[in-house]
Amino acid sequence: MHSVSAHVARSLAEHVEQVFGVMGNGNAHFLDALIRETTAEFTAVRHEVGGVVAADAYFRASGRLAAATATYGAGFTNTLTALAEAVQARVPLVLVVGDEPTSGPRPWGVDQIAIASAVGARTYTVGRADAAATTAIAIEHARAYSVPVVLAIPYDVGGSDAGTFPQLPPLNAAEPLAPTGAFARGAIDDLSVALAEAGRPFLLAGRGAWLARAGDVLSAIADATGAVTASTALARGIFRRSEFDLGVAGGFGADGAMDLVKRADVAVVFGASLNQFTMRFGELFAPGTKVFQVDVAASATHPHVSGYVRGDAGLVAHAIVDRLRERSAPPSGWRESIDVAALMARDTGDAVAADGRLDPRAVAHRIGQLVPDDRVVVSDGGHFIGWANMYWPVSAPDRMIMVGTAFQSIGLGWPSVVGAALAKPEATVVLTTGDGGGLMALADLESAVRVAAGRGMAVIWNDAAYSAEVNVYGRAGLAREPMLIPEVDFAALAEGVGAEGVVVRQLSDLDRLASWAAELPGARRFLVLDCRISGDVVAPYQDEIARANAR
Repeated sequence: MHSVSAHVARSLAEHVEQVFGVMGNGNAHFLDALIRETTAEFTAVRHEVGGVVAADAYFRASGRLAAATATYGAGFTNTLTALAEAVQARVPLVLVVGDEPTSGPRPWGVDQIAIASAVGARTYTVGRADAAATTAIAIEHARAYSVPVVLAIPYDVGGSDAGTFPQLPPLNAAEPLAPTGAFARGAIDDLSVALAEAGRPFLLAGRGAWLARAGDVLSAIADATGAVTASTALARGIFRRSEFDLGVAGGFGADGAMDLVKRADVAVVFGASLNQFTMRFGELFAPGTKVFQVDVAASATHPHVSGYVRGDAGLVAHAIVDRLRERSAPPSGWRESIDVAALMARDTGDAVAADGRLDPRAVAHRIGQLVPDDRVVVSDGGHFIGWANMYWPVSAPDRMIMVGTAFQSIGLGWPSVVGAALAKPEATVVLTTGDGGGLMALADLESAVRVAAGRGMAVIWNDAAYSAEVNVYGRAGLAREPMLIPEVDFAALAEGVGAEGVVVRQLSDLDRLASWAAELPGARRFLVLDCRISGDVVAPYQDEIARANAR
């Protein structure tokens, strides 16, 4: 007998290698079939939200589709924050869940299809006659539209006999959006002419450019035009020539670098939505800068854009290269006249802040010097999010994983380690999280330690507060008591699940990171650095938000 759940598992395993989740009544038959009848690997997490987070992080770090699974009802509703994040970040994944029986809802049931739809996710429900095909269709939808989908198995159907596994046709491959028509060709011509004639060209790349595999061709445009480059936080490391790259644009950018961007006469943005943070609340470009945008959105996403090309960043970039070659214009020479290293200088602060606690800038700078070069940085959300982006370089966009930023969530850090560790098994996974987000996600501290083991470490920015709220609402005079957290010993919590915990009260305590990095991964434990930092040192991007809110 081949059950409906077995058909789902086998169809899924033809396209997915990793499944993350928590077992319950609604997915027990599915997980049994997955383990017994397929080669897909199941990794248990301790909270259902962590399964979706791990699948999300796995895709961001590898570019390969992953799946999550949870039971019906409370198991499904526990996934919603991560599901909403995947929708808004346009991360494809498949969430396999149990659902109410075909006879209708039970007293403890909820309308899961409506709930999924409310956060933007489509649901496919399998039956006895179509389980394998419906699973394949769901996978095809996730890939084609770069979105998460929910695959529901009704409770009374999962264990039913579905007969012989059918022969399914190959899935349709998603084609990149090509710019077509005379208008698009004219827009590319205008953009190319502007770049060729620019005296101070600037290129900005976002995550869409990385997903389009446009790094090399964008670097070729930069070389051909002499453009200075920068990226969004999710595309760090996309350009080849780091000596001409200004790092992250927006609030995470160095002041000198962002001042230089204002001098650009032509700026071309590839695969970035130009949100308020990247645009520094409208202050990234000077009024005289001619701004072009290349994206798959239906229209330009910021009012400062004066020329728009709709299309895949890679395809459009190749068309621009062809036109630049036809014109044979020499590079501008602008980038060679600039001391980029001086513009990128950061304030590393003092070892200790005025309140006697560590200055987070000094801590971030020192950790950046000590952490292994093969790192994959996994970031939770919170005030601290700026420190890794400011002080820890990464070699490519798939080595900076920020699950939660699209939905403005915190508390998704620990399970992100799980997905990133399995996506890049030879790398050192470095989690950066705060005490608020670290506590919120605490159920999957054990998962991170178990899966990453000696290839993983975490930096806890422990200032005994929800500092993002303190820096915005505390400054505005609101009561601070709800924004404060009693100081927690994360080092002790880490030891309880098999990690090594180190309380960092002075910079010399980070010497343990240096010796840890020198050990072989198999001979060391997951390392948790509980950094007792000052809440009085505010990240520049938070000052920028405060100024914008005060306008």
